[in-house]
Amino acid sequence: MAHLRPKHNTIPLLVIKALVHYFLFTFKTTIASYDDQTLNVIDFGAKAGGEIDSSRAFLDAWESACNTITPSTIYVPQGRFLIGKVVFKGSHEYCKSNGITIKIDGALVAPSNYDDIGNDGNWLLFDDVNGVSIIGGVLDGQGNGLWACKRFGNRNCPMGATNLGFTNSNNIVINGVTSVNSEMYHIVIDRSKNVKVQGVRVSASGNSPNTDGIHVQLSSFVTIIASNIATGDDCISIGPGSVGSLGKELEEAGVENVTVKTVTFTGTENGVRIKSWGRPSNGFARNIIFQHLTMINVQNPIVIDQNYCPNEKDCPGQNSGVKISNVMYQDIHGTSATEVAVRFNCSPRNPCNEITLEDVKLTYQTNKQAQASCVHAQGITSGFVQPNACFSSNI
Repeated sequence: MAHLRPKHNTIPLLVIKALVHYFLFTFKTTIASYDDQTLNVIDFGAKAGGEIDSSRAFLDAWESACNTITPSTIYVPQGRFLIGKVVFKGSHEYCKSNGITIKIDGALVAPSNYDDIGNDGNWLLFDDVNGVSIIGGVLDGQGNGLWACKRFGNRNCPMGATNLGFTNSNNIVINGVTSVNSEMYHIVIDRSKNVKVQGVRVSASGNSPNTDGIHVQLSSFVTIIASNIATGDDCISIGPGSVGSLGKELEEAGVENVTVKTVTFTGTENGVRIKSWGRPSNGFARNIIFQHLTMINVQNPIVIDQNYCPNEKDCPGQNSGVKISNVMYQDIHGTSATEVAVRFNCSPRNPCNEITLEDVKLTYQTNKQAQASCVHAQGITSGFVQPNACFSSNI
C-alpha cells in the first residue's frame, strides 16, 4: 500500500489541501446543462429505504446514459439505496458517452453481510470509463462486521471490498463524496490518468483494518485537494501496482514525481512516510516533495523505513532493493508524540541519497528537544533544521 503513509490509530483528521504530481493541468469537467439528459434512478426501479436491492436499476440507468453521445446526468435522490457489487463498464464496446455525471443527493449502501461482496475486491467499480464525474452523496460500505471478523483473528474472513474504484479510466472527477465504513480501501485509482479528487470526506473507525482512505497505483496526473480523511490505516497511499508496500515484488514499477503540500496531520501514527519491504526489488521512489506541512502530536512525523517485514516472513536478513533518491522535506513544523521526530532507516544495499531537509522545526511534545536518527542516509540541510540532521557523508 505504499508509501506516503499517514496512519490513524486514534481519532485523527487529515486536511489535504494539495497532493500529487507537480504537473499542472486543466480538467475538462462535464457539467450537466439544461440540454443534458437527466436519468433518475427511481424511474429505473430503484427503491429508497436501504432494504431492496437496486443494483439492476443503477446498471440500467448507466446503460441508458451510455447509449447516447449526449452528456447525461444519473440522478440519485435523497434516501438510502441498497446496492450489491456493481461494475460500470466503459469503452466503445459498452459506452458511447464521454460525459456522464452521477449526482448523488442520497446514500448508496452496501450489503450488511460481508460475505455478499467481501471476496469481490470492489463494491462500486468503474472500468475503462472516460469523462465520468461523481458529485456528492454518501457511500456506506457497512464494513463493521468484517472489521470485527478480522480483529478476532478468524482466518475465514474475506479480504473485503473497496467502496469506490476506477481502473483504466481517464478524465475522472470525484467531488464532494463522503465514503464511510468501507470494508477495505475507500477509494482506489488504478491505471488511470487525469483524476481529480476534491472535497472528499473519508471516515472509518480508528481500529478498522486496511481501510486506506485513497490508494493510487500505476496512475498519473492525479490531484487530491481540500479533503478530510480519518481511517484505521493509511490516509493516502501511493504504490507501484499491486497492493502492498514498495519492493514487495522483485519486478515492479516505481513511484516518482509526487508532491504533498499544505497538509495538517493530527494525532496520526505517521506523518509522511516512505516504506519498502526489506527484500530484493528493482523498484524506486524518487523526485518526491513534502512541503508546508503541520504536525500535531504525530508519533512519527518524518520517516523512511526500508526494513518493512510484517510477521518476519519472507524477508528477515535481507536488504531492500528499492532505490530512494531526491526527496525534499521543506517547511515542516509542529510536534512529535515521540522523542525521535525524524527517522531515516534506509537500505545498506541501496542507501537513501539526495535527501534534503529545509526549514524543518519539530519538537518533542510541546517544547522538548526532539531527536533525529539516520541509518544509511545521505543528504543536506538548508535553513533552520530542528532536530539537527544526522546524515552521513560516508556511507
